[in-house]
Order: sequence, then C-alpha cells, then structure tokens
Amino acid sequence: MRFLPTILVIFALSCGPTSGADAVARPNILWITSEDHGPHLGCYGDRAAATPHVDALAARGLRYRQVWSNAPVCAPARTTLISGLHATSAGAEQMRSLVAYPAGQRMFPQFLADAGYYCSNNSKEDYNLASPGKVWDESSGKAHWKNRPAGAPFFAVFNSTKSHESRLHGRGAPAHDPEKMRVPAYHPDTPEVRRDWAVYYDGVTAVDAAAGQRLKELEDAGLVEDTIVFYFADHGAGMPRSKRWPGNSGLQVPLVVHIPEKFKALRPPEYRAGGTSERLVSFVDFAPTVLCLAGVKAPAWMQGRAFLGESLPEAPAVLHGFRGRMDERTDLIRSVTDGRYVYLRNYLPHLVSGQHLDYQWKTPTTRVWQRLHLEGKLNAVQAAFWQPKPPEELYDLQTDPDEVRNLAASPDHAAIKARLRQAQQEHAAQIRDVGFIPEGERLARSRSSSPYDYGHGDEYAFARIFATAELASLLDPAALPALRKALADPDSVVRHWAVLGLFMRGPAAVAEARADLQAALKDPAPNVAVPAAQALAQFGPEADFSAALDLLVARADWSKNDLFTALAALAALDALGSKAAPCAAALKALPGKGPSPHSRYSSYVPRLLDDLRSRFP
Repeated sequence: MRFLPTILVIFALSCGPTSGADAVARPNILWITSEDHGPHLGCYGDRAAATPHVDALAARGLRYRQVWSNAPVCAPARTTLISGLHATSAGAEQMRSLVAYPAGQRMFPQFLADAGYYCSNNSKEDYNLASPGKVWDESSGKAHWKNRPAGAPFFAVFNSTKSHESRLHGRGAPAHDPEKMRVPAYHPDTPEVRRDWAVYYDGVTAVDAAAGQRLKELEDAGLVEDTIVFYFADHGAGMPRSKRWPGNSGLQVPLVVHIPEKFKALRPPEYRAGGTSERLVSFVDFAPTVLCLAGVKAPAWMQGRAFLGESLPEAPAVLHGFRGRMDERTDLIRSVTDGRYVYLRNYLPHLVSGQHLDYQWKTPTTRVWQRLHLEGKLNAVQAAFWQPKPPEELYDLQTDPDEVRNLAASPDHAAIKARLRQAQQEHAAQIRDVGFIPEGERLARSRSSSPYDYGHGDEYAFARIFATAELASLLDPAALPALRKALADPDSVVRHWAVLGLFMRGPAAVAEARADLQAALKDPAPNVAVPAAQALAQFGPEADFSAALDLLVARADWSKNDLFTALAALAALDALGSKAAPCAAALKALPGKGPSPHSRYSSYVPRLLDDLRSRFP
C-alpha cells in the first residue's frame, strides 16, 4: 500500500492554474543562482558586501528574509529544488549519491515543457536523483532562453560558480580588506580566517556582477516586463561551519523576487517595491511555486507549498533542514526553525562536526582552526566544532546569530525546544524519512524500486526504527534495557540503532552489554556487526580487542564488501586513533578499488584510506 499524507495533497493542490487574461499571457521565469553564499548582500544590510546589481533588483522587487535551502551543500539542495521533494524522503540526502527517481514522478521542468515552456539550464545539475527522462530543452554552458522557439515562454536557469568554496583554496590577495571582516564567534580570529572571509566576499561581488549581466540581457531584449526573476544561492556560505552544517549559517540563503506589473495578480499580499517578506520559505517550495506561476497545477506528491501565485496556501510554521553523509564521512542531523529559534537533533552525537573531509581541508581556515584546537589555543565556543555534539541544540537567532549558545538545557526554553522537537519528529514521520536506514542497506532494500517508494511502502518499519534511533541517540542511561532488547528485533536497522545506542553510551554500557555485543559480531547484517566491533574495540576489554579489530579490517576490504560497509569499517578504524596501530600493515594492503553503485561514490573509500594511512607511516 502506498503512503501519502493528506496534508501534502492539500499543499500541492492549493495553487491551481492562473485565471483570466493572465492565463493567456504566461510569464517567462528566470532563475539567477549562485553557489555557497548566505544573505551577505547589501540589500540584506551587510556593510561589507558590494552587490549593486542584486541590491537594485531588491529595490524594485521583494526580499525574503527567512529562506532555508533544506540542505547545507549543493547536490542534495539542488535535488530538493528540482524534485519538489525533501531529499530525506527520496533517499537522496547524501553528498554525493545517485538513486532511482520515485515511480510515476518527474522533475518540475518536465511539467513546464508539457505546458509549452522552453526550459534551459546553464549549466549545473548535480542532482542525487537519476533523471526520469528528458528534463531540459538544453542544459549546457551555452544554454540560453534566446534559443527558444519564437513566441514560446521560457523557464531559464543561470548558475554562477564564482562564489564557490573552491575560490577559498587559492593564495591570491583579496580585494576586500581582511582587517574589516567580521569574524563569527565560532572561528578563531587569525590572518588566515580573515583572508578567507575577504575572499568569500570577493566571490559574492563576482556573482553579483554575473547577475547584472543576466539582467542586462533581459533588459536589452525588452523582456523585463514579461519576466519574473528570482535571485538566490544554493546554500549558506562556503566557509567551514556554514557549508555542510544544518544550522542557520549553513542553510539560510538570500532570495529576491521581481514580479512585473503585468503579472501583479501573481504577487503575494506583502509585495511592494523594495519590500520584505517574513514568510518562511525553503527549497522544497520552489517547484510548486514555479508551476503555480506558470499556471500548472502541482502534482499531489510534491511536498512544498507555493509562495507566489494566486490562491496561496497558508505559510508553514517551521522549515526543515538536514545533514547526511558528506563525501567520505557519515552523519545524521535534522534541524528545524520557526524563524527565530533553530533546533538541531543530532542522531550521531558521538561524531564531531569537524570530521576530516578531504575537500574541506583545502580551505586554510579549516586547517588553522584544527591546528589551534590541537594546540589547545581555542576558547570553548571555537573548540565546540571539534568535540562530540549534544543530542539536542537550540539557538535563539535574535540574541545569538552565530548559533553558539546552546539553550537546549535551559528551563526557560523548555517549551520552545519541545515544540520544535515535536515538529521535527512529526515531519520525519510525515515524509517517511529514509535517512534512518544505513545508506547501503537502503539501496539494497530499494533495488527494485526507489528509496522513496520503499519508504512509502508497508515494508519500511519506520515507527520502530525511528523510535529506536530516538532512544539510542538521546543518551538516557535508563534506555539501556530497551536497547538490549532491541538487539533481538527481526529488522537489522532496529538492531543497528540498538548497537549504536550501546556504543554511544561509552565504556559502562559496553561492559554491561558485552555478551550482546559479542553476539552482534556474528550478525549477518554488516550495519550491525561493524558498530558492534567498534564498540568492543574502543571500549571493551583487551580480550575482545583482537577479534573486533580483525572484523573491522576484514570489512574495510572494499574488494570483498560493498562500498558502504567498507566506509563504515574505515571510519570505525579511524575513530580508534592510536589503538588502530596494530593494523597499519593491513591498512596499507587494502585495495583502493571495489564495486560502486555509481562513479559519484568512487572517491570516498580511497580518501578515507589515504587519511588513515597518513597516521601510520
């Protein structure tokens, strides 16, 4: 039986075709997008920003103040944009991945094409969902609305990479003055950090210039009054603890929209030149919004709410974000905001935010930040990035825009935390969040369909799995008996979370459940045996160490295991630190090649192997 929450149907159908004359004169729709920057623009009050073109667009359009990208990194964020689905519902939240598209669903430009729109993309796609057929009339560095047939309305995307994180990797002198940069409280105030922030602002200026070029093309063609324009970024700043982190600094993006007078019926009530909107908006809302503007009824399975067009649905009370695997490192975080407070739920709290990622370590700020941590020269706020996370975090953006004062334990904020926690739990159940299934197991279970279809079917024991994940990760010592009981569950994912719950509680829990963990070493499911081995190797008695270490080394052999088992075993060995030294020779002999679901995954095992081998020369 298929599962589709009624509330999603209401959202998707609440914005139908435009009426009257506007249904005939359909608007062109232009997306001008950029990469890796938050609302660091002049029109958002940032004095360090030099962004005259977007500022001018905002002066004649509407600026949204509360916009989240849902994902703090590009591929899952773009997946959400193109599909109208939360990537956590589609099993496409990992950076990077490629999974099957849900049966019977399509990417939203395909609906526009059916309605006669010419759809061009210049040029980044980078979706984690396999294409369900032809999506774009043209998608390349030469794609342009100018190539459309005469008289056809267009939907065109132009994306600039000039603000991408990779710009921070160079050594050139920035145009912005590093001494005038504001260093957020979580970063150490060093020359390297100031330089990186200055380079970041240089990139924002560069993408503003690119936006100006696209707006000039529209003006030169006499299409300003026929075209609705969006300007936005794909997620927060490319600096560490923004990009890849699902708090406000990683998820908040600028969004400026201009709707010409000709299409004033499609403007929201708060629209005025130079105005602002406090409506909560996220990337899952963009697909139904564009369809609504084009007079196309959004399909019922889309999970967002249109925020432009006629007959708009009620604004959401909260927005949702997430973090999954980032390249070679696994994590699982869900976040919620009501516009003022940000709640983060860390389901793997033993993992630090600053897990080593090959690509992130190319940024000078990351390297100097880690060095100062190892030298003991950071204050408590700066050091938090390198320490295990609490199960829950709560930040007040009004008094703490840097999100560094965790209010989760504050009695004065208990009701707020409970409300946002409930919103996060209800959302996970509503969208059938499949992120609680280990990635390799998720792909195996959905091999004949898609992760979304599996998640919306009866086979997915969501309630039992989610309840065990909650029990495991909140770290309540009283949950130990229930976790031990869950080790006998017939579903391997429930057993996976039960083992993790024991491991995350540390030496005392591992000692109490030693016999259970020894039995789990023989579990046929790798996602149970590997964390059991890590628990015994890290916290168990010396008598269990050799067997646990041998299992991890065997499972780390990519040529004999699936990629995700090898990743998990290598991460476990990495976490052992110097205790893994006895397997140094075995690590050097492990192959850097093995079976992979797609080439998008193939660099991750080699990266972990290189990192591990560097510690045991």
